[in-house]
Amino acid sequence: MLVLFETAAGYAIFKVLDESKLQQVDSLYKEFETPEKANKIVKLKHFEKFQDTTEALAAATALVEGKIGKSLKKVLKKVVAKEAQEQLAISDAKLGGIIKEKMDLSCVHSPAVAELMRCIRSQMEGLISGLAPKEISAMSLGLAHSLSRYKLKFSPDKVDTMIVQAICLLDDLDKELNNYIMRCREWYGWHFPELGKVITDNLAYCKSVRKIGDRTNVSSTDLSDILPEEIEAEVKLAAEISMGTEVSEQDIGNIRHLCDQVIEISEYRAQLYDYLKNRMMAIAPNLTVMVGELVGARLISHAGSLLNLAKHPASTVQILGAEKALFRALKTRKDTPKYGLIYHASLVGQTTAKNKGKISRMLAAKAALAIRYDALGEDTNAEMGVENRAKLEARLRQLEEKGIRRISGTGKAMAKADKYQHKSEVRMYDPSGDSTIPSTSKKRKFEEIKDDDDDDAEEPVTPAVKSKKAKKEPVAEEEEAETAAVEEETPKKKKKKKKDKKAESDAEEPKEEEEEMAVTEPTEKKKKKKKKKAKEEEEDDE
Repeated sequence: MLVLFETAAGYAIFKVLDESKLQQVDSLYKEFETPEKANKIVKLKHFEKFQDTTEALAAATALVEGKIGKSLKKVLKKVVAKEAQEQLAISDAKLGGIIKEKMDLSCVHSPAVAELMRCIRSQMEGLISGLAPKEISAMSLGLAHSLSRYKLKFSPDKVDTMIVQAICLLDDLDKELNNYIMRCREWYGWHFPELGKVITDNLAYCKSVRKIGDRTNVSSTDLSDILPEEIEAEVKLAAEISMGTEVSEQDIGNIRHLCDQVIEISEYRAQLYDYLKNRMMAIAPNLTVMVGELVGARLISHAGSLLNLAKHPASTVQILGAEKALFRALKTRKDTPKYGLIYHASLVGQTTAKNKGKISRMLAAKAALAIRYDALGEDTNAEMGVENRAKLEARLRQLEEKGIRRISGTGKAMAKADKYQHKSEVRMYDPSGDSTIPSTSKKRKFEEIKDDDDDDAEEPVTPAVKSKKAKKEPVAEEEEAETAAVEEETPKKKKKKKKDKKAESDAEEPKEEEEEMAVTEPTEKKKKKKKKKAKEEEEDDE
């Protein structure tokens, strides 16, 4: 068996002397403890040294890309082809497939081969003669620097600094444009205030102001290339009845210059947005498909780089940009925010307020996977992002339809779960509150308590509490009864009887039923009360 071993100084071909030792993978390192032991297992057959760093870089890039370089092909033809019956042990299975396909050589890659490569690397200085240790370390360092520089030079798509700068500039341009447009509208509004209400689009407003100048020129100016016919007619009509002040030509010139600046900045902003869109599709295509160009660029800018963003978990990606609200919520022990910059994504925006938290959580989870795939993966296609976005849209549709089905009751499962159950208390109608006239029972009770001496001074009957009536009765009795002690005893007994009756009636029936029963008292009770009154009068006369 032959072994292909790659180093920074060149390619080495070793011959395995004792293949039986390879079967003992766990104890193979013991056979390479010293250079003498290692020479008994493998022997150097050929060493092809690189001439300079450029040749080493070309060979290394070919190996990284899974291709056969010129120097490797030369070694394989010179040494291995002579012993075609021998198997070639290699460290990369992908490279072995290419060698087998192009050179028609049988290649072997197994855990035993990987362990053998590690053992050879540990004793490389003793097995490869003619190479000083300092020379090998210098070649390794030079090749590492050259390979890193080559990758950085020929893969500019992975440089995310341009995205960070572009999105920051885009935000600054938006702020400046808003300030300029507000100033332009306010400035020209003194001369032609009606124009701002007719033309709502900012860019069309600035182009119209630049073309019109003084409002007296509106009738002779053609605005068909800027505005539709209906709006142009409104502008001409408003110019005839405008209430704006007169301005000088110098003022109009300055306003036109400001309009030129707004138009130029707007055009540059559109160009910068196209550049940012292309850059995002090149660097992070899956993230762009998931959340859009602007939101993806802001996430990268906030994290510092695409690699730093790939290190964040999905929960951090979800609230990235809402750090102030998060720490305020933690400090006050309130609910933490559900979304940060990801709120401006189209998937979250088209969701109802109830489902925004769920969708932002699911979108952050899928976006975190897309970010890692873009930052660390070798492919540059957006298939993963498209697939995950389709899943999220299906889930969003399911959530929205779930709410509609629950309202309409078309879903069988939802109808069972949300079955209506009437739990309100049944209250009967109370007719006693219909009339404002006091009932006869109250009058009768009031008359029984009064004596004959108080007939002249009539007091208004008021709906007072029963306990108060009981307190007023003894006061009236004490003032009236001066002569007989027997006369005082009889009303007191009546009061006690009345209190007992009231207590019993309060315990048995509610107040509403008492009033109804009082209205419908039998006539027999009334007769008895009259007889009692007559007896009392007779006793008073005696």
